[in-house]
Amino acid sequence: MGWLADETGLERCSANHVALSPLSHLARAADVFPNHLALIYGQTRRTYAQYHTRVSRLASALAAHGVRPGDVVATILPNIPAQAEAHFGIPACGAIINTINTRLEPDTVGYIFDHGGAVVVLCDTAFLPLAEAAIELQAGPPPHIIEVPDPEAGHPATGRYSTYEDLLDQGDPADAWHMPTDEWESIALNYTSGTTGRPKGVVCHHRGAYLLTMGTVVSWGLTMHPVYLTIVPLFHCNGWGHTWMMPVLGGTIACCRDVTARAIYDAIADHGVSHFGGAPIVLNTLIHAKPDQRRAFDHIVQVFTAGAPPAAATLAAIEPLGFEVKQVYGLTETYGHITECLWQDRWNALPQSERAAIKARTGVMQPMAGEAVVMDEAMQPVPRDGETVGEIMIRGNTVMKGYYKNPEATAEAFKGGWFHSGDIAFQHPDGYIKITDRAKDIIISGGENVSSVEVENVLMHHPAVSLCAVVAKPDEKWGEVPCAFVELKADARATEGQIIAFVRDHLAGFKTPKIVVFGELPKTATGKIQKFVLRVTAKTL
Repeated sequence: MGWLADETGLERCSANHVALSPLSHLARAADVFPNHLALIYGQTRRTYAQYHTRVSRLASALAAHGVRPGDVVATILPNIPAQAEAHFGIPACGAIINTINTRLEPDTVGYIFDHGGAVVVLCDTAFLPLAEAAIELQAGPPPHIIEVPDPEAGHPATGRYSTYEDLLDQGDPADAWHMPTDEWESIALNYTSGTTGRPKGVVCHHRGAYLLTMGTVVSWGLTMHPVYLTIVPLFHCNGWGHTWMMPVLGGTIACCRDVTARAIYDAIADHGVSHFGGAPIVLNTLIHAKPDQRRAFDHIVQVFTAGAPPAAATLAAIEPLGFEVKQVYGLTETYGHITECLWQDRWNALPQSERAAIKARTGVMQPMAGEAVVMDEAMQPVPRDGETVGEIMIRGNTVMKGYYKNPEATAEAFKGGWFHSGDIAFQHPDGYIKITDRAKDIIISGGENVSSVEVENVLMHHPAVSLCAVVAKPDEKWGEVPCAFVELKADARATEGQIIAFVRDHLAGFKTPKIVVFGELPKTATGKIQKFVLRVTAKTL
């Protein structure tokens, strides 16, 4: 029985229910903003009418080549227009997009080809050797390669494969899209980083992707016609869903193939970039850019940062340069960001250092998220006292369907009716979450827990430090001790003793690194430091 005494005749029908899908955003934009600029890349300019036509051609051509609803189509592409078009064109033929990290090694790509069962792969010319080597290693039927040349970046077609433009020429620009009849239908298959074994395939649905786009509009305070720079790789959580979102507002996507300080400053100055997302390392790149890499601009650029908790020192240094930064948090399993450090007016009068520390919080759930709570081992919410730690647990419409072909891992991740993030945090009295560490990154030294993030935050205040990471080093006496890996600023100098003394001035002795290793840190394509690599190195020191 419903809320009404008599609901006869109140059935769901085509007039009152349509499956939610981000595909609808581009269909609407082509009608409402046909002549507005949708994509920028080098000398390429495409309006929404042209964008929609090319997506329709792609969907039609894939279907003509035997791609059926429910099939997987992979991409090995940087942030170029074809990758944005693929995000609409692949699901527009009913298929599932599988964006593959271009920095993976052939063995892992071959595993993803096998596990996901891709029937086609759209591959940038520069990454053909990766795709070919992966196919040699895989066990199952190989995907059909469609080459995507990029002459503007110096990658003309090899002539060995049919090209992306050849494929589009075979498509019908008026072809009707295959829209989902059930919003639970899969739209994307994304693979985790696989730092503790083979990567897991995260399955996302149309409903979650749609709600992510709409919630981001609210969370970021977006208005009409923003210009978004694609720094977050589109193979990472589908670029946090921002490519699917931009047509909602008739926005313009400026594609950035190579993320450098010069490219970012040029895009802001030349194209009026108003928004971008990126890991804290991107912020550091802008902070430490040399004078000849910078360009002047006269507006404030809005930035979402995620991938690792940003140091307060980084946030304090970036904003005077013309960037308004908001930390967001999420995982591949949550389609990208689901919490934000939502700013409160009561903080405006605080000293700058205190404002930066608040901005380093993980924050509160975004509008499209259901719940994000810090819980103890009994799955009870921890006290909001700013110190009691637990695990961040999440549930809502932007949580994955599950891990593909891995029911055991899915059941473990959803134990107790919540998604277990593996991130350790506490909650302030006002409810704002603050991550202290990944569960696997906590250092237990002499029975005391040491937060690697806390030590890293102190290190980032050292005037010579550009980037750092702290991991556990095995120790006979203490079990584990903190080991710091430090990347210095250009032309800066510091000794191990100076770094250790600096930390000791700010933290307890057991939290102070016992070893400091200088050099460039290993990073993912999104700029996230690969701590699993550093943990292996630390064991040998």
